[in-house]
Amino acid sequence: MDVHAQILTVLVLYLFFLIGLGVYQGRKAKSGKDFAIAGRRLPGWVAALSERATGESAWALLGLPGLAYAAGLSAIWVAIGCVAGIIVAWAVFAGRLRREAEKYDARTFIDYIAKRHEESGKWIRILGSLAIAFFFFFYVGAQFIGGGKTLNVLFGIDPKMGMLITAMIILPYTVLGGLQSVAYTDTVQAIVMILTLTVAPIVGVIYIATHPGLFASSVTEALKLAGPKYSSILGGLTGSAALIFVIAELSWFFGYLGGMPQLSIRFMAIKDEKNAKLARNVGIAWTILAYIGALMIGWIGLAIFGPNGLADRENVMPSVMLKLFPPAIAAVFITGAIAAMLSTADSLLILSATELSENFLKPFVYGGNVDERKSLRMSRLTTITLGLLALATAYLVPTKLIYTIVGYTWAGIGDTFSVIVVLTLFWKKFHARAVPPTIIAGLLFTIFWISAGLEAKVSARLMTFIVTLIVAVISTYVLKPKE
Repeated sequence: MDVHAQILTVLVLYLFFLIGLGVYQGRKAKSGKDFAIAGRRLPGWVAALSERATGESAWALLGLPGLAYAAGLSAIWVAIGCVAGIIVAWAVFAGRLRREAEKYDARTFIDYIAKRHEESGKWIRILGSLAIAFFFFFYVGAQFIGGGKTLNVLFGIDPKMGMLITAMIILPYTVLGGLQSVAYTDTVQAIVMILTLTVAPIVGVIYIATHPGLFASSVTEALKLAGPKYSSILGGLTGSAALIFVIAELSWFFGYLGGMPQLSIRFMAIKDEKNAKLARNVGIAWTILAYIGALMIGWIGLAIFGPNGLADRENVMPSVMLKLFPPAIAAVFITGAIAAMLSTADSLLILSATELSENFLKPFVYGGNVDERKSLRMSRLTTITLGLLALATAYLVPTKLIYTIVGYTWAGIGDTFSVIVVLTLFWKKFHARAVPPTIIAGLLFTIFWISAGLEAKVSARLMTFIVTLIVAVISTYVLKPKE
C-alpha cells in the first residue's frame, strides 16, 4: 500500500470515528441550552482541549511550522504574542467568565454581554449577533475551501468535491448536538495535535543528528547556514522596521482577552470551579508544549530540506512527518492536521448559528416565547441553513473576497469584544450605553484600516484595540446611564 493509500485509509477511519463520537454525544442534547453551551456541564479537561483545538486548528500544525521554516528564529515573536494571550485568557478570564455565565444564566457570548448590560440589551443582541454571524459565516466558508484544497493536494480530489466532503463530515454531528458534540470531537483533535507537536520534535532532533547529508545536523546549525535573516531574532530588520515588526507580531495578544466568542464560550460552559482550575492548567500546559513543538517542527524542516527545499512552506509539517515516521504513523499525524481544520469549522458554525438563533431569531422573530424543544429545533435548523449557505458561498464567491472578510475577524471581532469584556469585568464605571458605540467603532475602524492598506504599516490588531478602548472610555463618560 503506497503512502497516499495509507493516509487515505487512516483519514477515513479517523473521520468515521469522529462522526460516531459526535453523533453519540449529540444524542445528549435535549434543549437549546444543551445545544448552545453544552448545558454548562463540560468537564474541565474537555473544555480546555476543545478550546485549544478550536483556537489553534491548522495554524498550530501547518501555519506556525510553515512560518518557522520560512522566517527562522524571528517566528518566535508571533508565538510569544499568542502564548501570552492564551495564558492570560486562561489565568485571568476563564474563571470569571464561567462565574458570570452561571450568574446571568447566559447561553451564548452575546447573551452574556446583553444580560450584563441590560439597558442596551436589545441593541447589543442585534449588533453583536449579526456581526459575529456575518464574519464567522465567511470564516466557515474559508474552512470549507481549506478542506477542499487539502484533499486536492493529498489525494487529487477536485477542490469543489473536497469542499462538499468537508461539509458532509461536519454538518451531521454539529446539527445534531451543537456544542455538546463539537466539544468532544474537538477534544480528540487536540490530543492528536499535541501528540504530533511533542513526539515529532523529539524524533526530529535525533533524526537530523544521526543522518549525514542533510542541510544541517542541528536546529542551531540550520538557522546559521540558512543566512542572517533566519538566525536573527528580528529577521534581519533594524530600527523602526524591526520595532513595527515586533509590535505587529505581539499584537495577536489582544484578541485573546475574552473577545473571541468561539473560545470564550468554552470558558462559560465549564461546569464548576474545580473543573475551571483543571481547565486552566490543561489549557496553559497544552499551549506551551504545542507552540514550542510547532516552532521546532519548522526549524527541523529547515535542517532537513534547507531554505529552498519546499515550494510551499505550509507543507513542512507533512513533509517532516513522512521523513521521520513510517507511512502509517505519519498518516495519523497528517490526518490530525486535516481534522484540526474541521474543529475550527464546526466550532465557528455552531457559534454563528447559536448567536443568531438565541439573540436574534428567538427574541425578535418569536418574541422570546420559545420552549426548550422548539429552541433546540430552531438552533438545529439555523445551523444546517448557515452550513449550506456557507458551502454555497465557498462555491460562488471569489476566494479572495472570502479571505479578505476573514482577515477582518481577529481585529474586528476579537479586539472589539476583548475591550468590552475587559472593561465589563474590571471597570465599574463602564455601563450599558457605552457598549453599542464600542461595537460599531471597532467594526468600522477595522474595515477602514485594512481596506485603506494601513495594515502594512501598523497592525489592525493593535490599532483596533487602542481605538476601540478610547471610544469605550469616552462613551462611558459622555453617554450617561439611566438612574
